[in-house]
Amino acid sequence: METPGSQSSLHRANLERVVRAVRLSGSLTQAQIARSTGLSAATVSNIVRELQESGTVSVTPTSAGGRRARAVSLSGDAGIVVGVDFGHTHLRVAVGNLAHQVLAEESEPIDVDASATQGLDRAEALVSRLVGATDVPADKVVGVGLGVPGPIDTETGVLGSTSILPGWTGTNPRDDLQSRLGVPVYVDNDANLGALGELVWGSGRGAKDLAYIKVASGVGAGLVINGQLYRGPGGTAGEIGHITLDESGPVCRCGNRGCLETFTAGRYILGLLEASHGPGLTVERMVQLARDGDPGCRRVIADVGRHIGSGVASLCNLLNPSRVVLGGDLAEAGELILQPIGESVARYAIPSAARQLDLASGALGSRAEVLGALALVLSEMGDRSILDGAVPVLAPALTDG
Repeated sequence: METPGSQSSLHRANLERVVRAVRLSGSLTQAQIARSTGLSAATVSNIVRELQESGTVSVTPTSAGGRRARAVSLSGDAGIVVGVDFGHTHLRVAVGNLAHQVLAEESEPIDVDASATQGLDRAEALVSRLVGATDVPADKVVGVGLGVPGPIDTETGVLGSTSILPGWTGTNPRDDLQSRLGVPVYVDNDANLGALGELVWGSGRGAKDLAYIKVASGVGAGLVINGQLYRGPGGTAGEIGHITLDESGPVCRCGNRGCLETFTAGRYILGLLEASHGPGLTVERMVQLARDGDPGCRRVIADVGRHIGSGVASLCNLLNPSRVVLGGDLAEAGELILQPIGESVARYAIPSAARQLDLASGALGSRAEVLGALALVLSEMGDRSILDGAVPVLAPALTDG
């Protein structure tokens, strides 16, 4: 029995610190582990050797700064995680291991008017199929990350009002999916997961403070402060789409007038081009036409960029992030939208905050949210099960496929 303050409890704590550092980063050299944990190089070396002998981590030769080094990552046998992302018209699932490697991934369309039960039925089947397609036993699944396009109550897991999946409002997709799969499920909104995905795998790598702005059917921001997601006490932090730009502007789905979303979301801006480009235009097609030189599409994207820049400027003045990553369909416009965003930031933000800001398009595209769901599990799961080799057993739904 370990006594607090004893050598055995201290050793256990050091083991967990090393495992946590590797779990969050995917792969670290021993020198990086020492810097991130504050442990001595000798202690890290001994712990890594012990974890390697137990099969918890794998060690491979690498180089750092031109010198030979050893890269440490969690073993492929340590467990797997699953990401599930529900969007306006899609369901995407990914399976990854604890070394941050994606083992399987698939997307399929869904009906926007489908109920939560129908959507989760589809998710359960797709998760089962993808887990079965890997060579890892199903009982190695340690958790599932779930992304939904709407506000989540951080205490109850209940989904708030959402116009993107209207049949889901008031449901608890976390508890429902958890009861189906028999493993812990962690849920968050799509913007927060996009921020996590870009932070771990994409354009946010290396940043401690960033905002991920997703512009799609709605507009939201995922905020990372000092390396951690900031959700606010009610889980609604980052609702940048409801900053008021014009008190006499169009009525927003939230009930207010002139919100940023009413000038930037796809369902509003496409109407501006209907007279010149006809009905049926999509955001993806608009972006492609703009990249090909279409003046009307370029003008609309530039105007959207300036509006988004006003919201980003407010974020800069309040939070002073070092990086802003633009996600969603409009991010494919590249400099056509980043330049007007930067112009608005330069105009409306405090000069020192504007100078420090790095603007970038997301690197992950439509995969940002599902990879963020994997990252959510990797950040929220504990290390005890990894060290003890005690991973939860899946429900029959995941072992039948």
